[in-house]
Amino acid sequence: MLNVPSQSFPGLSSQQRVASGGRSKVPLKQGRSLMDWIRLTKSGKDLTGLKGRLIEVTEEELKKHNKKDDCWICIRGFVYNVSPYMEYHPGGEDELMRAAGSDGTDLFDQVHRWVNYESMLKGCLVGRMAVKPALPKGDPSVVPFTRDYREEKKILNGMLPRSQVTDTLAKEGPSSPSYDWFQTDSLVTIVIYTKQKDISLDSVIVDLRDDSLRAETFIKDYSYLIHTGLSHEIQEDFSVRVVENVGKIEIVVKKKENASWKCLGHPLEDHNSFIPKKDTGLYYRKCQLISKEDVTHDTKLFCLMLPPSTHLQVPIGQHVYLKLTIAGTKIVKPYTPVSDSLLLEFKEPVLPNNKYIYFLIKIYPAGLFTPELDHLQIGDYVSISNPEGNFKITQLEELEDLFLLAAGTGFTPMVKVLNYALTNIPSLRKVKLMFFNKTEDDIIWRSQLEKLAFKDERFDVEFVLSAPTSEWNGKQGHISPGLLSEFLKRSLDRSRVLVCICGPVPFTEQGVKLLHDLNFSKDEIHSFTA
Repeated sequence: MLNVPSQSFPGLSSQQRVASGGRSKVPLKQGRSLMDWIRLTKSGKDLTGLKGRLIEVTEEELKKHNKKDDCWICIRGFVYNVSPYMEYHPGGEDELMRAAGSDGTDLFDQVHRWVNYESMLKGCLVGRMAVKPALPKGDPSVVPFTRDYREEKKILNGMLPRSQVTDTLAKEGPSSPSYDWFQTDSLVTIVIYTKQKDISLDSVIVDLRDDSLRAETFIKDYSYLIHTGLSHEIQEDFSVRVVENVGKIEIVVKKKENASWKCLGHPLEDHNSFIPKKDTGLYYRKCQLISKEDVTHDTKLFCLMLPPSTHLQVPIGQHVYLKLTIAGTKIVKPYTPVSDSLLLEFKEPVLPNNKYIYFLIKIYPAGLFTPELDHLQIGDYVSISNPEGNFKITQLEELEDLFLLAAGTGFTPMVKVLNYALTNIPSLRKVKLMFFNKTEDDIIWRSQLEKLAFKDERFDVEFVLSAPTSEWNGKQGHISPGLLSEFLKRSLDRSRVLVCICGPVPFTEQGVKLLHDLNFSKDEIHSFTA
């Protein structure tokens, strides 16, 4: 495996390093926007310097290309000439140079895992890394000629055979799951034995597509995948059941014909693999736009419907990625799902919750992604990824005080956290939200928040405006020690507390620093970043 540069990435002094894995942008020159880059990639210009040829790149050759005007980087076994992209990179040239002439997969995953680099950099593709045989173990003068010799490969990060990854890493994590199947005349049941007791319906994602079954189960920080081409046709609808006390998942599909199956099917890519979740790719399914409604002057509530052949429940506090094709390039952005209203009592649910996903999204007129999203018509499709995020619902267990600090659409992860805490945590004494916005017109779901505060004496909300009108009588300014010290008062001296924070990167960075200054421990703070 190639040696990754020893320094951390991004660098400690870099503008791109932010709290909990977020990142900042650096100013770009005029004419160096994402749309400008897309235009360049479609101009027909030779961005690799190889006149359209794809080559096999050795480790030694890769190391030679380590300068700004000649910079090759390997990501998941594919090599890209990123020199033409330097001036277009929102994180700046220095960040790209940290992986110059080396395997940058780990560095990329730390900051850009969600970015569709294959689409963004397809015009920069140089070729694939060469697979290099390693010397066999034992006496090199004898072993190569014995019948017991099995060739070993030295392979770049991201290109190790999946079975080898599974065998190696499963030993370091939880026990490897297993699966089985059985049938009746009309049904086929696939049973996953997770060997864990904290499994719920949002632990498993199932997609039926073109007579194939893809079931991904998340066990702690690992992913177990069943990916099978089914031997017979099935109906579109299916059911998923979890037996929590034994950690068993049952997926029941309906046969199209009442015939006996001799086998479940044939294995597809990555079938029966068990690897760290961070090493899995993002899997998307197309979801239909059902509705969109104005919430504020620039924020809308979008409702997307999952395919009938998908089971997906986004865990509380986690986000997904929305993907659109814009000017021929696939663009993705992270968003945290919300409920269709703050509390269901305020709005009669007209759609079943398990098939619909809601998003509160601010539309930026000068942006690339959100105007395109806003221009979609009812019935159009948007691709949605599997969920990601490091928030665990166990962080709310036995909690007594919950403080939420949100700025703008940083309010979105707080919606489900707030609902869950008030509904399911009996030990909870107090929930307080400090909601930062520019003006009164920017406050999302203000009336619902005020109704909730009136209805539930445990909940309180404070609005803080940075550019209020002269009629505003509430708090104003930006996040500061004075505002926080007054706001973050525990119900008891030693109450169990959690402070959640989300907003623009500078807001989150400053907020986390101030919380530490106020003697909140690392375990008492959770910052939502994507």
